[in-house]
This record gives sequence, C-alpha cells and structure tokens, in this order.
Amino acid sequence: MRIAHAPTALVGVVLAAALGCGDGGPKTAEVSGVVTINGKPYGKAVISFQPVGTKENPNPGRGSSAYTDENGRFTLKTEDGRTGAVVGKHRVRIMTKGNDVQGYDPSVGSPDGDPNAPAAGKGKETDPILPEWNANSTKEFEVPAGGTKDANFDITNPKYKN
Repeated sequence: MRIAHAPTALVGVVLAAALGCGDGGPKTAEVSGVVTINGKPYGKAVISFQPVGTKENPNPGRGSSAYTDENGRFTLKTEDGRTGAVVGKHRVRIMTKGNDVQGYDPSVGSPDGDPNAPAAGKGKETDPILPEWNANSTKEFEVPAGGTKDANFDITNPKYKN
C-alpha cells in the first residue's frame, strides 16, 4: 500500500520543483540606511534602487523603494512588499516627496521658473536635492548578499540651509 503512494508523492515533489516553491525570482537582502542633506537627516525623501543589468543577466529584477522618516532613516521594500532589494548593483535615485517643492536650478540655486515659486507668493520651497540624485542619477550602490544597515547617502548642497 505504501508503494502505491510513492509515485504520487514523487510527482508532487517534481511538480513543486518545476513550478518553484517559495517566492522564486532573484535573491533579495534587507537594506536600510539614512539620507542626509549637508550632514543633517532629511525626512522628506523618496529613495529608489533599480537593479543594473549585465551582459550575463540583462534583467536582474525589479526595483525597491522607501520613504525616509523624520530622522532620515529608510528600509527598502520590493514592489511586491518584501523587505529588501535584489542582491547586486543598483542605480540609486533620491527625490523629495510631495507637491510642496519645485525644481532646482543648479546654475543659480533657485527655483526653475515655476510660477508657484516663493517669489510668486505661492509658498513652495526649492527642492534641496540636486538633479544628479534624481531622474538622471548615476549614483550606484552594491547590495551585498547579507544585506546592510549602512546604505547611507549624504547629499551636499551648499545653497541649501537646513
């Protein structure tokens, strides 16, 4: 009688292996750190990590992101809600969250002509995060297999007084 159940159990094991049991996909590791501007915690940031493809692995996985808290601390979460980021090299982007900021003009350190600028009496502040940290970022971070609590980023902006 036990022999009759063995093929059924074996089919179950083979099927589970073929379909993938567990979450499958790329390996992730926990990543946390602090975002600062001129050495002081920045609690209004959105930080995103996007895995960088290679010739051997052109599609390394989906990105991760987080908001900083009032102390500038963040813990990345994947798009499907898991804590962490894909192990490997990532492009890092940091932006200010919300609609209460406007673009930053690096040539003068002031608003970029937005009609809602403080000078126009609309109350928006200039984004203290420099453009090289935003959409055109070339900043990179290597997520180690064991994860890290030291993914710290200090943005230097001499024209921002925090």
